[in-house]
Amino acid sequence: MSTIRTGLKTLLFTILVPGTVAVAIPRLLATWRPYPRLPIGKTAANVGAALSIGSGVVLYVHTAVRFATDGEGTPSPTDEPAELVTGGAYAYTRNPMYIAVLLVVVGQALRHRSLSVCWWAVGCWIGFHNRVLQYEEPHLAETHGAAYERYRERVPRWLPRLRTRD
Repeated sequence: MSTIRTGLKTLLFTILVPGTVAVAIPRLLATWRPYPRLPIGKTAANVGAALSIGSGVVLYVHTAVRFATDGEGTPSPTDEPAELVTGGAYAYTRNPMYIAVLLVVVGQALRHRSLSVCWWAVGCWIGFHNRVLQYEEPHLAETHGAAYERYRERVPRWLPRLRTRD
């Protein structure tokens, strides 16, 4: 029962928050400001969009499942995981869920060949970065103490390392 409830809460959060940020707003921007277009051909844009959106969706689902199974929580800040989630994609970057959403936004920019949506992606990243610095990292350090500090030393904030740290 708890797993179904967590899944439903995750689905609702996903529709309301990442769905708005990564789907609804880019669609509105592309419709409202269709020009200037990105200087990329339609076929290349569609292929890039499919790869970016597809990888973003897969990564987001992976991270949401990790939150539910490893941390017994959801992506919502009001129902966060009780345990520090460090497995799967979280072993390579501390913020794969934000990266997943950004991949979908970038994919939308390519799909619509929209410069406005590209700027939206930049704004989203700045907002995500500020949230991580100002709220999430201090909150996780306070909640999980030394375990989070060790994790923070081992795993980069955004871009995964190509080689593991010894």
